Amino acid sequence: MISSKNIILPVTGMSCSNCALSVESNVRKLPGVTLANVDFAGEKMSVTFDANQINDKDIIACVKQVGYGIAIGKAELPITGMTDNTDALTLEKILHKQNGVLTANVSYSTEHAIIEYIPGMTSIAEFAGVIRNAGFDLVEAGEQEEVEDVEAKVRESELNKQRNLLHIGLIFTIPLVIYSMTHDFGVAGFKYDRYAMLFAATIVQFIVGWQFYIGAFKSLRFGSANMDVLIMLGSSAAYFSSLFVTLGIIDSPHVYFETGAAIITLIRLGKYLEAKAKGKTSEALKALMGLRARTAMVMRNGAETEVSIEQVVVGDTIVVRPGEKVPVDGIISEGRSAFEESMITGESMPVSKGPGDEVIGATINREGLIKFEATKIGKNSTLAQIVRLVQEAQGSKAPIQKLTDEIGKYFVPIIIGIALFTFFGWVFVAQIDWAGALINAIAVLVIACPCAIGLATPTAVMVGTTKGAQNGILFRNSEMLEKAGKINTVILDKTGTITTGEPQVTDIIAFGKYTSNDILRIAASAESGSEHPLGRAIVKESIDKKQTLLDIKQFNSQSGFGIRAIVDDQIIIIGNPRMMQNEGINTETILPDVSRLQKEGKTTMIVAA
Repeated sequence: MISSKNIILPVTGMSCSNCALSVESNVRKLPGVTLANVDFAGEKMSVTFDANQINDKDIIACVKQVGYGIAIGKAELPITGMTDNTDALTLEKILHKQNGVLTANVSYSTEHAIIEYIPGMTSIAEFAGVIRNAGFDLVEAGEQEEVEDVEAKVRESELNKQRNLLHIGLIFTIPLVIYSMTHDFGVAGFKYDRYAMLFAATIVQFIVGWQFYIGAFKSLRFGSANMDVLIMLGSSAAYFSSLFVTLGIIDSPHVYFETGAAIITLIRLGKYLEAKAKGKTSEALKALMGLRARTAMVMRNGAETEVSIEQVVVGDTIVVRPGEKVPVDGIISEGRSAFEESMITGESMPVSKGPGDEVIGATINREGLIKFEATKIGKNSTLAQIVRLVQEAQGSKAPIQKLTDEIGKYFVPIIIGIALFTFFGWVFVAQIDWAGALINAIAVLVIACPCAIGLATPTAVMVGTTKGAQNGILFRNSEMLEKAGKINTVILDKTGTITTGEPQVTDIIAFGKYTSNDILRIAASAESGSEHPLGRAIVKESIDKKQTLLDIKQFNSQSGFGIRAIVDDQIIIIGNPRMMQNEGINTETILPDVSRLQKEGKTTMIVAA
């Protein structure tokens, strides 16, 4: 029986789309792998496989064998309850068996566990649960690296590396190019100047450009050719031909050290800008992941204790006060309040909930104090599933991306062929010297580097899917995103209305001695202490009409019903018909107006004084 499993791995070391294709094709060859997609811009790989035939460690080993890496998280957890070294060895074996764990070392003497793991496949919260289930406990969760923290460190490290190499390249390339240009314009050189140029070019070629040699070797070793091959061939042709001229092996008056150095430095500049672009595209997803709370107020031994979100376990009773974020998913056991869920569900109005109702992590408690039981934590939470859905969409490939990948397979060999044709054409047809033909061939190799082909589409997918998620639109895969661009008609079927998500006052119907302006001023004064969107809309309407609000002495909110306040020494009650009924206020004469407004899709608020 097939046991299908999907994992998302953060891949490091890819320099172009062909690198991503190399990883993808080699992983697909593994027995049991049914699907593998590598997102070059997001530096992630989504793999679906049969867990009965292969495991995640085999896939990671394959990625490393191809010559690339996996972003690694590290957790140091202080453990209590071990009685001897046997306990440490037992716990170490248990941790080793967890999905996503690469290494686990448990020391009885220091009472610490050091775990290296794959972010996204497991978490510190899961380690804590495993450790407690084994009969031990944690003092604190230690350095709690999260998925975005680990990947941010990897990206920052790559950015620093590219920046440092770029600086080295500029320091040696700029003087090299300037001297070469002045020499070409007849400015006299100095003795042994070619050796000075050789020294500068060698540093650029084999320090700044060494990564391109490694990338080219990796690619060629597995029967493919990527952008690094073009850079390596172009810069090496210029460097080694100039070296042979300098050493007297080739008789020529010209050297082209500045050409190879300029190629590598300019490409390094492109790599630096690319690394910055990748960081920018991931910021939106990090913002989505950052919606969740960092801590939770948990009932432990009859008292409220603030703990990190990773230390919350299923079954914990959690206390949330007005204005605080709900830390995890759960079911309310005590209290009633209204919750702002727009960032998760897209619902523009706060949702009133009480005992037995579900609350969603990362939503905001607007009114009353509640207690609830945690039911979903970590990667099982609603927010985590949304993030995973977005990551899977980013890892999938749109039809246009599959086309560019297919073109990329043949692009580099074709360009090498064109470069050779260029060289021999200039030598045998145009009959110019080999040095001039070589420069033209190098130009073909360098100009044709297909950076944009591999980066443009996945970057657009990353930004599109993440921005969609932030606005409540979830794309199942990249193909749906591509098809969305061709939509010319949108049909909405929910409430039958399209709103801006921000309520506004549309009608004010006055009864008795009060005018509509009197009612607006009194209602706005009473609602001035409210955080409810309806209350804020009333206050905004009053301010827009330049009304002066009255003094409010007392304010009490009743979740799901309305408010009760004392304004200018007068009791004011604002709410729905149920609120009026609870307060013993007769509303029979206004019910026809209430019914009419509700049929128009409007929310009615009754003001009583």
